[in-house]
Amino acid sequence: MFLKKYNLKNKTAVVTGAGKGIGRACAIALAEAGANLIIISRTKKDLDQVSKVIKKMRVKCKSYVCDITNYNQIKEIINNEVKIDILINNAGNNIPEHFTKVKTKNMEYLVKINTIATFNLAQLCALKMIRSNNRKKIGGAIINMSSQMGHVGGPIRSVYNMTKFGLEGLTKGMSIDLAKYNIRVNTVCPTFVVTPMTKKFLKSKKFKKEVLGNIPLGRFAELSDVASAAVFLASDAASMITGTSLLVDGGWTAK
Repeated sequence: MFLKKYNLKNKTAVVTGAGKGIGRACAIALAEAGANLIIISRTKKDLDQVSKVIKKMRVKCKSYVCDITNYNQIKEIINNEVKIDILINNAGNNIPEHFTKVKTKNMEYLVKINTIATFNLAQLCALKMIRSNNRKKIGGAIINMSSQMGHVGGPIRSVYNMTKFGLEGLTKGMSIDLAKYNIRVNTVCPTFVVTPMTKKFLKSKKFKKEVLGNIPLGRFAELSDVASAAVFLASDAASMITGTSLLVDGGWTAK
């Protein structure tokens, strides 16, 4: 018997940006695999809807309305939890601007949410994981939601590139420091996925044509493609995988 299980029963997973899009899909997929959830978002209505779906799967679900850039608030949430086994560090944003026209306030905001807040949350969750007496035995998983743009450049995405390339470096460094605790750290790197965040860009026929022209498989990623990758990395099926990236990009970066 060589097939390791994707079963996450008795595991507790934190998912940020869980109200919509990729975060929502990851939270529901983790619940389908048996995990208990702690979901975080800025919008209560979204969290309530996701929580309702998750609770139908007979797993526990706590939800918190919080902006992840608010360090004190996020620290209080994480420190009050009894245990955390999995983190899907998903909350993030993008403001496409040509490099010569990037507004300082936009650049600083993207660094704050995509890099600093991601770092802070990962550190808080790692410290909580390490405090579990049997961590070395049961393991832990941190999945930082990156992007194909953490591996290749893209037009009007210089700041996003900067934050996601930084996230790839952070993931590698974290994986080495946390390996002795059997906490694995990886990234999931999607291509364009149809989500509330990308929908506005994909309305442009020209943009849509250009994007699909760069994806050898000829389609956008589905939310389930990304969520399945996250569940795999969180599970024992990926117990020997750390410090790397799972590219869910339809071949974009293969060229």
